[in-house]
Amino acid sequence: MKKRPFLMALALLGAIFLFFLVLIYLLAGFMGRTTSFPLGEKVGVVEVLGVITSSKKTIEHLNQFKKDDSVKAIVLRIESPGGGVGPSQEIHDEVRKLAEVKPVVVSMGSVGASGGYYVAVPARRIFANAGTITGSIGVIMEFTSVQELLGKIGLSSQVVKSGQHKDIGSPLREMTEEDRTILQGVIDDVHVQFVHAVAEGRGLPVEEVASLADGRIFTGRQAMEAGLVDDLGNLQDAVVAAAEYAGLDGEPRIVYPPKDKGEVLEYFIQEAVSGFGRGLQERTGTGLQFLWPGVE
Repeated sequence: MKKRPFLMALALLGAIFLFFLVLIYLLAGFMGRTTSFPLGEKVGVVEVLGVITSSKKTIEHLNQFKKDDSVKAIVLRIESPGGGVGPSQEIHDEVRKLAEVKPVVVSMGSVGASGGYYVAVPARRIFANAGTITGSIGVIMEFTSVQELLGKIGLSSQVVKSGQHKDIGSPLREMTEEDRTILQGVIDDVHVQFVHAVAEGRGLPVEEVASLADGRIFTGRQAMEAGLVDDLGNLQDAVVAAAEYAGLDGEPRIVYPPKDKGEVLEYFIQEAVSGFGRGLQERTGTGLQFLWPGVE
């Protein structure tokens, strides 16, 4: 009898929480969005999609999951043909730091090549589909000359510069041999950095990686034979592997970083529900959790 007020309060609190979750779910559905509320320990999925022109958002997502104690492992889902050297190196370095703290597993979709492969190599394990296009370990600069075209239409340019090579790569003049030597030196240095990053991340001899690093592409199956990826599998396979590395039991619960204000609110709701469930467990000794339909 003495416990009845506590149980009534508990039931009331549960009803309020359930009403709140239903309300959020209905609002999300009204706005054309789907929602889920993974509770407890989770696997975070960070996506690298398209050409890599900026590292800011990806690094924010990686750091968010790094600081979140409920996210026990991370899957990096890559659908990218590569991109800028700087952003790719920044994401690579952040993945490497994260992998020292939590398990990181990579899942490659249709393509994870060049910079898309660069960001993958610090991970503990890399999955690719048999037909995934990957590899392309190399660096490229392309320049177009419009000097002859401008001459044909009677246009010319005048350049004022502080040094001989300040307009190196300009489309308005022919590239000199000295220009080419300078640019080739830059390409070679960045290429060596790429090769060493792959060798370190994959645990391969530098010479072996260098023999593969002539810019060629591989299928996922060829890349596995060459030691550039570990397994053939899809995103779900990568999620299961990440959960195993983290010691999670049962079907892994997946969470994606919030992308807008609505998703930020959803993320905080997830954490509030998880915290509420843990608090009840400590208070009552039970494993009570609020599970939304479809979440097991």
